[in-house]
Amino acid sequence: MKKLLMFFILSTAFVSGSTINIAVAANVSYAIDELIAEFNKTHKDTKVKVTLGSSGKLTAQIKHGAPYHLFMAANMKFPQSLYDDKIAKGAPVVYALGSLAILSKEQKDMSKGIELLKSDKIDKIAIANPKTAPYGTAAMEAFENAGVYKDIKNKLIFAESISQTVSFTITAADIGLIAKSSLYSKTMLKYKQNINWVEVDAKLYTPIEQGIVMIENDRETKAFYEFILSKSAKDIFRKYGYLVP
Repeated sequence: MKKLLMFFILSTAFVSGSTINIAVAANVSYAIDELIAEFNKTHKDTKVKVTLGSSGKLTAQIKHGAPYHLFMAANMKFPQSLYDDKIAKGAPVVYALGSLAILSKEQKDMSKGIELLKSDKIDKIAIANPKTAPYGTAAMEAFENAGVYKDIKNKLIFAESISQTVSFTITAADIGLIAKSSLYSKTMLKYKQNINWVEVDAKLYTPIEQGIVMIENDRETKAFYEFILSKSAKDIFRKYGYLVP
């Protein structure tokens, strides 16, 4: 019943042909408002409604009929599964490359990098759930490749999405592995590189290729899809710490 109610609410968003509903991976939450504002400079009559969440949960919603027009995922796996199931209109395309950062609200010796997590002074480490959030998968891969997992596995606390991981990191945890992009939001600028945060060595995890697919192929959706792959959008992604293809 709850699922039907959710789908009904989402469906009512489509009464106007100039409204598109997009499912967006949580790590993009820090950049999406600026992306939409830039898009609306040339598409003033198109309203873009955003639903944020972990890529796994958004994929499940889409497969159960949630009426999204477009999906911006945190990896290629989930949008590829939609294409394989003949739900997406076309194969996924990489729109940005995400990266991991270690963050602490307190000053730490960030020169140690991921080895810092083994410290006896760190009891709780926040990461996104690796079952549903690609950034969580990348964090687990980094732990394994750095040889620290056995030492820290009992310290891990799991968040539903990468945005919730940020919340856990600055409240309940001592430290966390977050999306680097989150550090460029206005509320996070007080945390300083090499004092509160440091990038995770990119050699420790598979590059986080973030994929986009269209679920519908109407004119407004195509326009937003093409915008996300444009130079203007890439400039915004760079501003928020992403690499772009």
